[in-house]
Amino acid sequence: METTGRLDRGDGVELAWAKVEAEGGGTGPTVVFLPGYYSDMTGDKATSLASFAAEHGHAMLRFDYSGHGVSGGRFEDGTIGVWTRDTLAVIDRLTSGKLILVGSSMGGWIALLTALARPDRIAGLIGIAGAPDFTQRLMLDRLSDDQRAALMRDGIIYRPSQYGAPTPLTRALIEDGPSHFVLTGPIPLTCPIRLLHGQEDPDVPWELSLQVAKQIASTDVEVILIKDGDHRLSRPRDLALLRRTVGALLGQDGA
Repeated sequence: METTGRLDRGDGVELAWAKVEAEGGGTGPTVVFLPGYYSDMTGDKATSLASFAAEHGHAMLRFDYSGHGVSGGRFEDGTIGVWTRDTLAVIDRLTSGKLILVGSSMGGWIALLTALARPDRIAGLIGIAGAPDFTQRLMLDRLSDDQRAALMRDGIIYRPSQYGAPTPLTRALIEDGPSHFVLTGPIPLTCPIRLLHGQEDPDVPWELSLQVAKQIASTDVEVILIKDGDHRLSRPRDLALLRRTVGALLGQDGA
């Protein structure tokens, strides 16, 4: 059974969450889903994992960053640093023991930052079209001169999105990004890592997952490429692959 609630992160901004408790108070790792940029915890991947956890008696937590979904705060006030602190607040106050982090797109970057901040708690990490350091290479570097000028002048621009309404991009997000880059050198994580990526992803090049795998210290790293997969990887067979991947890591931990 899944319970829901809201967590005050300490400044009056409430973060919405939903949690499946382990069957019989089990001690296996909690699966934590980290959504992507301008996404939320109601997407197909998050809800599929919640159903998987409930069916198999595993603990699972999903939540919305500030400014996302039904959490408080304004999206425009968010940065990678802010959303990483949101994640740490949620896991520190709502979970105990080991965690398996599952990060989609931007959530893959935040999962890496969270694992680096709490390495002793991480039993495994899964990236789904993970996009570490995207504020530079996938956003700023792709802007036209006019867009850059507008961003610096106005502090925000709106970029067309194939997934719905235009997506806000703020100067604060771009300026905050470099202080959280992880691909500038070795990534000192030693837990099992699984990186899923569609080779038809128009937003995040699949080669980025190969770079992440190369720079992570762990030797237990697998990159799984889906030849016809898109960015979302939300088709039934993509979701089945995700569930199998999570289940295998839970099995490795003895859950």
